[in-house]
Amino acid sequence: MSESLGTVLVAGAVNLSIAAAKLVAGVLSGSASMISESAHSAADTVTEVLLYTAIRRSERPADPAHPLGYGQSAYLWALLAACFTLVAGAGFSVTHGLHTIADGEDLSDFGVSYLVLAIAFALEGVSLAQGLRQLRRLAARWDTSPARVLHGTSDTMLKAVVFEDVAALVGLLLAAAGLGLAQLTGNVLWDGLGSVAIGVLLLVVAVLLIKSNTSLLIGQAAPAAVEEGIRAELLALPEVERVVELITIMLGPGRVLVAARIDFLDEASGASLERASAEVERRLRTRFPEIRQVFLDPTSSGEGPV
Repeated sequence: MSESLGTVLVAGAVNLSIAAAKLVAGVLSGSASMISESAHSAADTVTEVLLYTAIRRSERPADPAHPLGYGQSAYLWALLAACFTLVAGAGFSVTHGLHTIADGEDLSDFGVSYLVLAIAFALEGVSLAQGLRQLRRLAARWDTSPARVLHGTSDTMLKAVVFEDVAALVGLLLAAAGLGLAQLTGNVLWDGLGSVAIGVLLLVVAVLLIKSNTSLLIGQAAPAAVEEGIRAELLALPEVERVVELITIMLGPGRVLVAARIDFLDEASGASLERASAEVERRLRTRFPEIRQVFLDPTSSGEGPV
């Protein structure tokens, strides 16, 4: 989580500085695309504040009222961040673009806008590089591709930063294209269309993040590869005959709960079952540090699903 915190702080600082620069360029040039890009970066800045809150809230220790901790509160705050992007970023950009198409605008100072877009592209690249470095480290640890990690990670803060940075880079290209076509043709329709396109882009990103956080908030299982590893560790114990049922739940970013119904060998003694339970928990925590709670339920062979 400390690494994700650093990623969020870098993204927040970048977005805040870019939002101010885009706003100045938008006011000077009168460009709808630049104004929309300013709203885009402003929405991303507020999003980073909410993601920072998500990290801090989720790190609160467990207490009697919340015995499993506060990890899932991260998904609530991340969900709010995605909703803010949907309403403030996408809504403003589409509305402002449609107004520009309908009412027109006076464009000037194209050079300032292009300069700001170029600087913003470089800064957003720095922020994205930070997120991709963290993503690659996770992929190397799990021996998989960064794309699969991004799809299945419970670290919704990392996912939000990467998605938003990619959207920011694409949005800058859309703004530059709309502004350039408006300058070449003398028709501000292109600048308005660029603003609308930026809004649609933000809409897609927001919907993807809302869907991801909602799934995690209502109790998403750990990735299939993790469940396979857990099952393998359970079956590796000589006292275990079979795993009747395995349930995993993401308790928060990088936090997993494991509950399993185990059919132990009939000849296993009570003492051996206690040793086996302690050993499997040790093995699971060693192999998967994200596992915080392990609950095992001895079950006879005739009970439960296969």
